[in-house]
Amino acid sequence: MLEEDLGLATPELRHLVVGHVYYLAAVALGASGDVARVAESRGVRAARLRAIKTDVLQALGDHGLTVTAIAARHHVSPRYVQVLFESDGTTFSRFLLLQRLAVARRMLCDPRFAGRTVSAIAFEAGFGDLSHFNRDFRRHYGESPSDVRAATLRRNAS
Repeated sequence: MLEEDLGLATPELRHLVVGHVYYLAAVALGASGDVARVAESRGVRAARLRAIKTDVLQALGDHGLTVTAIAARHHVSPRYVQVLFESDGTTFSRFLLLQRLAVARRMLCDPRFAGRTVSAIAFEAGFGDLSHFNRDFRRHYGESPSDVRAATLRRNAS
């Protein structure tokens, strides 16, 4: 079942699932002491991180989206949210930035959004500063948002 699930197409998700299975197996087989505490805490932490990431993904366009706001919605401290992301090899800010950039790129490449300006797309993806968006977009994708938009328009015109 897990091998056929297209939602597990990324290495990160496969790693997460494998970790959950290991922790569940340890608890189910009667792990005790430190092993049980580690298994339970890692399982809970992983589930909480996934819930927080899902919440972030659903609120990307919210310009007030901060680690403090997310922490409050999940009834944990901002530091705990930061620790969860650090354990995943990133930061809250980096995760948020990359997700917003991905949304903006998808919109720039989608002909349904051809009538929207780059600045409108950036704003809708959650960016409040166009120069910040342009700089981060170019740094991450190696081309400007306008270049991506122009390439998409050329492809669709032919």
